[in-house]
Amino acid sequence: MKKLLHTAALVSTLAAVLASAPAWAQTAAVKVEGAWARASVQGQKATGAFMRLTAQDGARLVRAESPAAGITEVHEMKMEGDIMKMRAVPALDLPAGKTVELKPGGYHVMLLDLKAPLAKGASVPLTLVFQDAKGVESKLDLTVPVGTAAPGGATAGTMMNGHKH
Repeated sequence: MKKLLHTAALVSTLAAVLASAPAWAQTAAVKVEGAWARASVQGQKATGAFMRLTAQDGARLVRAESPAAGITEVHEMKMEGDIMKMRAVPALDLPAGKTVELKPGGYHVMLLDLKAPLAKGASVPLTLVFQDAKGVESKLDLTVPVGTAAPGGATAGTMMNGHKH
């Protein structure tokens, strides 16, 4: 009898786990490539993180988090007339199967109120929060290398020149 109760409990637990499996499958599957954060210097209170994001089934990047910064936001830079302006965006759409590039001078993750300078060669923890078409949120924890240029790429242009925030 004891063995039967143990088996029933095990089957019940397994059934509960399997029943919740569709919730796991509904989280946004997003591929991240080429992630990096721009190095900062003493006294600099902000920098950016860049990467390429591809959502298999479509998703939205709804926020970013990092213990290295007091505030972490998704930003967009764009020309308005002859002035480059930067602003926070509430979410960034990631169309199904299409790669969206977060890069200097465009969309990026802004790390504001840095707690310490980000040194070239170090890394910074960054969490991206995505939302799928059903509104289910999922988090992706990254360890992003810090540098002065994209990994394997040419030096990226200066992000902060001539913008109004």
